[in-house]
Amino acid sequence: MHREFSFEAAHRLPNLPQGHKCTRLHGHSYRVTVHVAGDLDPTLGWVQDFGDLKAAWKPLEDQLDHYYLNEIPGLENPTSEVLAEWIWSRLQPSLPQLCAITVQETCTSGCTFRGPGANS
Repeated sequence: MHREFSFEAAHRLPNLPQGHKCTRLHGHSYRVTVHVAGDLDPTLGWVQDFGDLKAAWKPLEDQLDHYYLNEIPGLENPTSEVLAEWIWSRLQPSLPQLCAITVQETCTSGCTFRGPGANS
């Protein structure tokens, strides 16, 4: 199961070669999909309450929405991949059934992180 969230933020990618367009300050309408997996609860009929996902996401939304990502500790080079791993590390303690985080910068570009050591 999954739930999708969104936020608006600015960033730049400082480690790219001089002249690359992504070294300049720009913004995105990010979409983040939080995926959890597990056994279906026979009484409730679900893997996890969607409200639990929303509650776990809220503190991250408060940190990310309408901010300059490069100024957030751990996001000094905020690629989609780095952002997905950063989100995972903050959600996983409260969502032990977390199985993937998908971050989309645009409608055609994004990545999926499946946890430390997994192929993304």
